Amino acid sequence: MSNPQAGHQWTAEGGAEAQPVGTVPGLDLPAFQADREASVYEAIREDIISGRIPANARLIVADLAERHGTSTNPVREALQQLRGEGFVVMTPNRGARVRPIDEDFIRDIYEIEVLIEPALTRWFVGIATDADIAVLEALHAEMLRLNYSDPVRHGLLDTQFHHTMYERHYNRHAVELWWKHREILRAISRRLPISLGRQAAVMREHQEVLDAIKAQDADAAAAVIARHVEGSGRHIIEQMRVARRNNQKDKEQSG
Repeated sequence: MSNPQAGHQWTAEGGAEAQPVGTVPGLDLPAFQADREASVYEAIREDIISGRIPANARLIVADLAERHGTSTNPVREALQQLRGEGFVVMTPNRGARVRPIDEDFIRDIYEIEVLIEPALTRWFVGIATDADIAVLEALHAEMLRLNYSDPVRHGLLDTQFHHTMYERHYNRHAVELWWKHREILRAISRRLPISLGRQAAVMREHQEVLDAIKAQDADAAAAVIARHVEGSGRHIIEQMRVARRNNQKDKEQSG
């Protein structure tokens, strides 16, 4: 799994003042999002999310090791990690199988996030500096400028927006759980369209949480984030249902 702390790097080239990667100037995206060769874990997860490995398919360690050109140990470790994230189910005498990525799976994740993210946000309001707010405003301004014209970059900027608020929280277990769930939802949402209404809501909610942070209103900021997370989760579920209905229609028409 990507390390949520990896984006917290400091540079001071040419005598410039040290600044965290992913912040102004330039809005360079953080190291934890940099292009890199996918690990075995990431490759198998992507195969599951994309449907290349279908729901309920058996995951045979030797076959996966041969497919990815590696030994069996990295595959076993990847399957254990995917099991912990809910992508893989392991049962005695049946081995590992792919868990269906359905609406219940997404609901379980976002309901947990509705509890975690407001708590992380409330704490951040108490420590936020002018520099932190400047970073959030720059990220928000760049997302507004893009206006979803580059969905991939928007997703990275959106992740950095939240990462900026959560990365310094003292409860590392909560931050790790947020990161794990964020990666799962981001990976799944890549395959789904985002409605114009949801696009507008995301930008509006980012501005609202910024306003609450600047006003040092922790309760208001936490309430906005709770609404933000729930709205995103519900939107993913709605788009999954639409995709399922469209696939069923296509099958009926082709049949």
